[in-house]
Amino acid sequence: MTYWCERAWLPGGVARAVRLGVAEGRLTEVTPDAPRTGTVLSGLVLPGFANAHSHAFHRALRGRTHHDRGTFWTWRERMYALAGRLDPDSYYRLARGVYAELVLAGYTSVGEFHYLHHDPLGRPYADPNAMGAALVAAAADAGIRLTLLDTCYLTGGFGRDLDEHQVRFGDGDAEGWVRRVEAFRPEGGHVRLGAAVHSVRAVPVWALPVVAGWARGKPLHVHLSEQRAENEECLRHHGRSPTAVLSDAGVLGPDTVAVHATHVGESDRSALARSGTRACFCPTTERDLGDGIGPARALHDAGVRLCLGSDSHAVVDPFAELQALELDERLAAQSRGRFTPAELLAAATDHRALGWTGVGELVPGAAADLVGVDLSSVRTAGTEPGGAPMAATAADVRDVLVAGREVVRGGEHLLVERPAAVLAEEIGRLWSGT
Repeated sequence: MTYWCERAWLPGGVARAVRLGVAEGRLTEVTPDAPRTGTVLSGLVLPGFANAHSHAFHRALRGRTHHDRGTFWTWRERMYALAGRLDPDSYYRLARGVYAELVLAGYTSVGEFHYLHHDPLGRPYADPNAMGAALVAAAADAGIRLTLLDTCYLTGGFGRDLDEHQVRFGDGDAEGWVRRVEAFRPEGGHVRLGAAVHSVRAVPVWALPVVAGWARGKPLHVHLSEQRAENEECLRHHGRSPTAVLSDAGVLGPDTVAVHATHVGESDRSALARSGTRACFCPTTERDLGDGIGPARALHDAGVRLCLGSDSHAVVDPFAELQALELDERLAAQSRGRFTPAELLAAATDHRALGWTGVGELVPGAAADLVGVDLSSVRTAGTEPGGAPMAATAADVRDVLVAGREVVRGGEHLLVERPAAVLAEEIGRLWSGT
């Protein structure tokens, strides 16, 4: 298959008249200044975006958490109420719509931070991994790559048991978590299995090495210093920062992603950099929850690689995430030009954070993940192509290929009919009676 792009974002920048050869899901040719031939992709073609941090079920909270202005804690109560309503069938239906929305926005891989393991009373389903299997099936049907980050979640806080809302998250102990995950064998070339430590408050220090040991060589993600209260409680309980606790337990490393890293000090940033750990920023969720602005530029300058996620799906728009990474930095530093467009796009297309290599660049041999962006919309009209990532929105995505397969054409999802209706129906069903 041959595609001809009016413009394409290559490693050296935007090029004109780029011919892309595609075979068996990979790019076989990338030739600028080529004659027009094959299927034409107008506008600007970008590599597929990577959503490094997702909680699919949070999508059902959008527009439903601002009663009486709302706090993080009132948001969490609504989240727990929602979690208690899901079963494997409803989770599949909801996630199918969520993942379709992600692809429509230009995401071609997603990392699902998955901790809804058991039924609402904490009892395993007949298949102990039925909830994870629902996510795998939903991703396959929506046409997106999935890294299922099976999450260890054992305590309700430092020294506290899981409460009634959290019991479905837990496996008793770290060894029980390992036994369940070891039994999971998801099928399909679109899925990979990784692990997650929910946080230092939800996984005791003696359990951290067990999770890290199982995850060796696989993606390992962890919520880190999302809020100042977490840091303060960790210092009282352990006498050191969450980053130091994770470092001492062997959790940090080149396969590890620290999600949020909003309140990390200089010594924490150095530890993340020395270990090769990435930091995943989720700017639209972090501002929705009022968590704060993380030190993105300082982390980057220390040598920490950055990636991006949509987390709670309060917003699903990879352009909004990369734009917020820059604009939040400008507000915090009171200066412009904190990141180059290339640095922002690199963070937004870091599929390696999810264990997928050879994805996220338009070069021969890479996966044929293509996102066609309209340069003539009311938002992008008149912009320079190299500046389009700072002007476009998810609404400007017209075409999406995942591993050479057309999933979105002309702004329409080819595998899931009317995703908006799918989401509306399932979310309405989940909240009916409230």
